[in-house]
Amino acid sequence: MAVSLAEQQVLNKSRRALRFIGLSLAVYVAAGLISLVGFRWIPRIVSQREAIFPAVFWLSTPVLLAGSIALHRAVGFVRWEKQRQFRKALLQALVLGVLFVGLQGCGLKMMLDHQDPSESQTGSNAFLTVVSTLHAMHFTVALWWLLWVLISAWDDRYDHESYWGVTACGWFWHGLGGVWGVVLLVFLAATCFQ
Repeated sequence: MAVSLAEQQVLNKSRRALRFIGLSLAVYVAAGLISLVGFRWIPRIVSQREAIFPAVFWLSTPVLLAGSIALHRAVGFVRWEKQRQFRKALLQALVLGVLFVGLQGCGLKMMLDHQDPSESQTGSNAFLTVVSTLHAMHFTVALWWLLWVLISAWDDRYDHESYWGVTACGWFWHGLGGVWGVVLLVFLAATCFQ
């Protein structure tokens, strides 16, 4: 029985959606495992100060920057029709994104463990935890977007004429990197001026 073009397109979209769901699960399981390893091996912060800055956040910052660079390189590769390098750069950005989320999860857990229940609504540590969590939620969107771009790249949906999705995904990631820089400055201000 022959499959019509419309039926084939529906099948392709369904397969792409299933790959997206499967890869999303794999990505967040991997990030969770990284967080668990971090909980086990990264020293906890012992401080009497209200606001803390987990050192793991310093570790995650260059990871975010490296992911941004990998996405920037991916845009250059797709412009020049270097598909193999393009997909490799996207995969590097995805791995770095998973590592970033895992390290951030570990840092957020350290902050929550340090939270004083009596200051859960007004303390600077609570504010910093909320800001970091909001950034993590936005980064989840960036990872999902990157996964969709990567799946589409495997399906040869990008070339030198059509790569807007890759560019937009990269700019979103770069924007989140800038926001993370501001969050770091807020952390430094909160921890230095206690």
